[in-house]
Amino acid sequence: MQGTKNLTTGPIYRQLFNLAMPIMATSFIQMAYSLTDMAWVGRLGSESVAAVGAAGILMWLMASLSLLNKVGAEVSVAQAIGAHNEHDARSYASHNLTIALLISVTCGLLLLVLAKPVLQLFRLAPHITDESAVYLRIVATGFPLAFLSAAVTGIYNAAGRSKIPFFISSTGLLLNMVLDPLLIFGMGWGSTGAALATWLSQATVLGIFLYRLRRKDNLLGGFALFAPLQKRYTRRIFKLGLPVAALNTLFSFVSMFLSRTASTQGGHIGLMAFTTGGQIEAITWNTAQGFSTALSAFIAQNYAAGRKERVLQALYAMLRITFVFGIFGSLLFICFGSEVFSIFVPEPEAYRVGGDYLRIDGYSQLFMMVEITMQGVFYGLGRTVPPAIVSITFNYMRIPVALVLAGMGMGVDAIWWAVCGTTIAKGIVLSGWFLVVKKRVLG
Repeated sequence: MQGTKNLTTGPIYRQLFNLAMPIMATSFIQMAYSLTDMAWVGRLGSESVAAVGAAGILMWLMASLSLLNKVGAEVSVAQAIGAHNEHDARSYASHNLTIALLISVTCGLLLLVLAKPVLQLFRLAPHITDESAVYLRIVATGFPLAFLSAAVTGIYNAAGRSKIPFFISSTGLLLNMVLDPLLIFGMGWGSTGAALATWLSQATVLGIFLYRLRRKDNLLGGFALFAPLQKRYTRRIFKLGLPVAALNTLFSFVSMFLSRTASTQGGHIGLMAFTTGGQIEAITWNTAQGFSTALSAFIAQNYAAGRKERVLQALYAMLRITFVFGIFGSLLFICFGSEVFSIFVPEPEAYRVGGDYLRIDGYSQLFMMVEITMQGVFYGLGRTVPPAIVSITFNYMRIPVALVLAGMGMGVDAIWWAVCGTTIAKGIVLSGWFLVVKKRVLG
């Protein structure tokens, strides 16, 4: 099939590595957008960090919804490629882009109207809420840019061409790094400048994607960017992507509740520690997500082609890699939590509380990476429901656990331990679930 790579033959380690490294690097670049904003905004003070962090929770909610079409494209297009069905591959690509546009426009309009009422749930000081609302409204107008870029990334990953999103996202990051200090400090626009820098960078990324699709890559032999929705393709995309989007969306609702609890227990410092600490944790999360996405695309092609032995070989290879990175992440956060946090927010009280978050969360890093790796296996097999059930169940358990521990006088540490404990449980339970279905699915 034109513009794609065949993952059903050849050395497994090399194919996984070549596919995973650009995806992982792209994930780090996407993470770096937020961390770059946070690092520069951190120089404005912890109140501005709290404002951006509160908006960031809602942006996380929107990014979760964009996974419907990113994962939907990665699995549906990859399985069509593996089955050598060019017509379905092109149709799934067009449908994912169309659905992404419709969802993103709807979400952007809602947050433009409801930004301030929603942000008031965090119970921050009025001036911090106002600053956060301005930031959120600017970013909300760019949701179509982010959603469409995520869907195009999924299509390229499914085709085995993960290097293209990496190079394009790198361009966006470099532009963001230049614009952040210029607009935040040079123009004196503060957190509003950070929002504008993100918007302009996302617009550039989507523009390059569209140029390559229409003029250069001839991906899947060429396909329409948008198409009238047909029931068969739409239903399949929602079946694959909706559980993933749902688990991440519901996760963001849990995070909104825990953010409010952190604000109640520790003021804006507590909220800042939770939101910024979560973004720093994305160092290990995005590493695992990169490997998981590569594994998902690899398994999707091989499973559809009937190469089940390669599915298992790829899983075992990826688990070995996951264990190495998981242990490294745990040691980094446990031993150097405060030092890592102080890079982004240099206020002593801020990095003391934030360092506690990273140290406690460090104990769960290996289990988190195992869980995400197993998600990739289930997604590649077209079974996106089991990871959703496990994730939703234990993510919502964080709320009662955090409230019980806070009632015992643990303060904001109650939230950190609730996150840590439930993350460990997710890794164990999802791995056990795969062992139960392995023989029936893979023989």
